[in-house]
Amino acid sequence: METIIIIAVIVTFFAWRMKPAKGIQTISTAKAQEIINDKDKVFIDVRTPAEYKARNVRQFKNMPLGTDYSKLPKDKEIVVICQSGMRSMQACKQLKKLGFEKVTNVRGGMSAY
Repeated sequence: METIIIIAVIVTFFAWRMKPAKGIQTISTAKAQEIINDKDKVFIDVRTPAEYKARNVRQFKNMPLGTDYSKLPKDKEIVVICQSGMRSMQACKQLKKLGFEKVTNVRGGMSAY
């Protein structure tokens, strides 16, 4: 019985961690490719400068995780990418805390691009 409770807690924890944060949209890399030239969106890549230099999408501006995102325009949607989608989700959460309304994470990141 105790084993079942422990397994249930672990499964619940992982399901909770994988759930998208409130107010953050998630899109596929295919959808990102469709909207890449939309002038009403700002595209940022939160990988390190070395990762960005090795391979990048021209429309994404390199702003590594931990950068001051407060200077980004709050009236535009911010689309965030990283290598796998984990760092970009952290950046999305930071952006939401800074008061950005429209924040989108690219699921799978550059690995899926």
